[in-house]
Amino acid sequence: MKCIYCDFPESKVVDSRPVDEGTSIRRRRECLKCGKRFTTYEKVESLPVFVIKKDGKREVFDIEKIKKGIVKACEKREVSFQDIEDLINEIERSVYNAPSQEITSHEVGEIVMEGLRKLDEVAYVRFASVYRQFKDINTFKEELNKLLTEK
Repeated sequence: MKCIYCDFPESKVVDSRPVDEGTSIRRRRECLKCGKRFTTYEKVESLPVFVIKKDGKREVFDIEKIKKGIVKACEKREVSFQDIEDLINEIERSVYNAPSQEITSHEVGEIVMEGLRKLDEVAYVRFASVYRQFKDINTFKEELNKLLTEK
């Protein structure tokens, strides 16, 4: 593994431990040239899942897109980074455990919305306003009413 500080191509592993419920390994490495330490993660490569967009196009599922949306929705909320990471891991597991190698963008959106609803209601409404493309205040009000009646 190339050192991120000096680009030396060799390092040694000084610590390894499982993360994400054993689905990944966190490795602490030390550069053999400069002696600085850095962390890497090792994860099993899986078959790609394709997301079928509203227009019928297919693209490879990208958890980073989901992560950006969730982080934006949780901005300035009292949601810990660990809770966000746990939600992202749960969403990723749900998508990869789907019975097919294809999933609609609608299904992905609903998985995200359900997780956010449990995590933080304000973040849920923020995400919903973008995901469901609220066109006016009445649409926003309808979503809030649904949330209130579920309680």
